[in-house]
Amino acid sequence: MKPPLRGLRGRLLVAFVLVAAVATLTTGALTFREARTGVLQQSQDNVIKRLRYHVNALAAGVSYPPTRPDLEWIAAEVARAEPAQNWRVLATYRELRATSTPQDGFTELTPAMRSAVSSRRAAVFQRVSTHGGSSLVVGLPVTFETPSEHPASGVAVFLTVPQTGEQGYVDALVAAIGRAVLPALGLAVLLAARGVLRPVRELRRATRRIAEGHLDTRLAINGSDELADLSHTFNETAAALEGSVAELRRMEARARRFVADVSHELRTPLAAMSAVTDVLDEDAAGLTPDTATAVRLISEETVKLARLVDDLMEISRFDAGAAALQLDDIDLAESLRRTLAARAWLDTVDTLLPEPGELRGRVDPRRLDVVVANLVGNALRHGARPVQLLLYARESPDADDTGWAVIEVRDSGPGIPADVLPHVFDRFYKSDTARTRTEGSGLGLSITAENVHLHGGTVRAANRVEGGAVFTVGIPLGRSLGQTREREGS
Repeated sequence: MKPPLRGLRGRLLVAFVLVAAVATLTTGALTFREARTGVLQQSQDNVIKRLRYHVNALAAGVSYPPTRPDLEWIAAEVARAEPAQNWRVLATYRELRATSTPQDGFTELTPAMRSAVSSRRAAVFQRVSTHGGSSLVVGLPVTFETPSEHPASGVAVFLTVPQTGEQGYVDALVAAIGRAVLPALGLAVLLAARGVLRPVRELRRATRRIAEGHLDTRLAINGSDELADLSHTFNETAAALEGSVAELRRMEARARRFVADVSHELRTPLAAMSAVTDVLDEDAAGLTPDTATAVRLISEETVKLARLVDDLMEISRFDAGAAALQLDDIDLAESLRRTLAARAWLDTVDTLLPEPGELRGRVDPRRLDVVVANLVGNALRHGARPVQLLLYARESPDADDTGWAVIEVRDSGPGIPADVLPHVFDRFYKSDTARTRTEGSGLGLSITAENVHLHGGTVRAANRVEGGAVFTVGIPLGRSLGQTREREGS
């Protein structure tokens, strides 16, 4: 069995899942980045704005240059202005430092940020990660109303604010995107399946129906993409195939009618010829030797021609589906004995048959007679004596325990060449293609196979190890062997 992912549908499904997964994850990542940036930007701008407002309001009440108490006052007042935000404030002037919280080391402040604040007139910010989470550090230089020769005061206020709320927003955003990714991925796969895999599945189903003989199968064409072109090409191919098969069937029907008509028309003159040759055969003894030889030759060829016409009529009935079984419950061994007796073969053929009444079956007696007569006649003509006819019962492997009757015809000739064995049941096949005239028509074994198959049986040809050919026919008995034995016991 082919692995599921080796087929076209499997590969397409994997490809669409991968593409959908990459597209969905990429979209989710970009959405997350933009949303996170927006949340943090808004928070950052709000903190800087509030810090600048409070520092500007306090700067007017501080003398320049500020003292340490001034710096402590600025840090405390800025922190007190936003009690809900948990601001930690550091005010510096040259070597002086003052924090809003005593003993606060303000470790989040980096030398690079202090240098950036001292060299700029605008606010500077930096996000840092600590053990407690993420924090925003903002540095703002303070400008006092000083003489023009001192435009930069050297005073700076640094603020550290935890971003707990913002982190909560980001975590909620991650969870929301995670919940949206799987449905989006499933929807993408579903759309891909409906858009591509479904047409592929319809194409496979239509191809299977074509293979089953439904040549009128067509695909619905939707859109104008490559799959629509493929469906259009499939419909054109199916229509051409349907037309070709219909024409072949018409030609085959005409050929069958021709063979049947010719065979039927030949039967009347052949009947007259047979009657004439019968009369000539009776008077052949009183004719000259040459005339007698000619008469016998005509008689033999007339018999062969009559047999050929009968065979052609029988083949035409098989081809037309007009052959039907006339089933009867018979003693198979007795039927085979009557076949041999009717052709004077009882002393010629060795038999190994069950006792009368031991093996019965529902078969068509006339067609069984044809099967046995053709096989035995073929063995006598093309094999060598002794020829054996065997009949025995065989259990069926099916669960219904229906028994089978097996008929074997063996000869002691040279056997069948290996290149001929596959063709022995073909019509008009002759192993010796150099011969232009043979005793048979080349239809006997073909008719045999048709009759066996009509019974639901099997027939095969093989060579025996000890030499010679063997033909084996298996025919269902139409009842179980258990039922047969039960009837025999009663």
